[in-house]
Amino acid sequence: MEQASYIAAQVINGLQLGAVYALIALGYTMVYGILRLINFAHGDIFMLGAFVAYFLISRFGMPLYLVFFATMAVTALSGYLMEKIAYKPLRNAPRISLLITAVGVSLFLEYFCSLRSIFTPDYIGFPRPFEMETYNFSPGGFEFSFTNVQALIFAITFSALVLLYLLVYRTKQGRAMRAVSYDQETAALMGINIDNTVSLTFMVGAALAGMGGVLYGIAYPQINVFMGIMPGIKSFIAAVLGGIGIIHGAVIGGLIVGVSEVIVSAFLSSTYRDGVIFVILLIVLLVKPSGIFGKRSDKV
Repeated sequence: MEQASYIAAQVINGLQLGAVYALIALGYTMVYGILRLINFAHGDIFMLGAFVAYFLISRFGMPLYLVFFATMAVTALSGYLMEKIAYKPLRNAPRISLLITAVGVSLFLEYFCSLRSIFTPDYIGFPRPFEMETYNFSPGGFEFSFTNVQALIFAITFSALVLLYLLVYRTKQGRAMRAVSYDQETAALMGINIDNTVSLTFMVGAALAGMGGVLYGIAYPQINVFMGIMPGIKSFIAAVLGGIGIIHGAVIGGLIVGVSEVIVSAFLSSTYRDGVIFVILLIVLLVKPSGIFGKRSDKV
């Protein structure tokens, strides 16, 4: 029974981490669905969100709910500027140009933010805005527990997914996104503003990454300017795993990656956790290259 409780605890920890990966992966999958662009700077937007939240909490004492809204606004603006400055001029360029630009934007954000006049290259402690509390349950003698931090992460991730679905499938802007994803030229002929639709997609994806940065800082209270590299890569793997371009696929992929990482760390060694994720990706690509939920021509 103790072993089962330990496994349950690790699964919950994995779902907590996977929920953060899912928020980042949603940005990857939305941008890819519209532009067929892998935005490797997306992980650094996640980092930016964590630092913005850090300053809002530590310097201004802003309430948590306002921190979320302000951070998402800042990261959404960053996503908008990134698209307008770096990607829009290359929209008709070869895809390799966009890929190289994405890597360049990622490096710029990391090293620009590492300047002491901006943020800092050092690790800093993230101020948790509330005390962590643990809730214990023992139905039928099976004991498990979760914290208020985990409850917050699950609730916000689920709410974000519902709101994103409503945006994409129940609004005029969402219909425009899906039309542009399917065929940009035809969408333009039907009166859809391609530039505004692409900008909105970047802003929504960046806002979700910023939300993920706040949650990550609360759950794992230590941040630095290079913190977005591995979560960004793993979230991209999550998007590919679930079927890149598929919203629910990104969420399921994120949860799978998070649970796999924590389980491997708990029962094997933390040394293997990153390698196992790539092995899982390799197996999926060999068995079903389009991902778990993907098809050859899936769109957002």
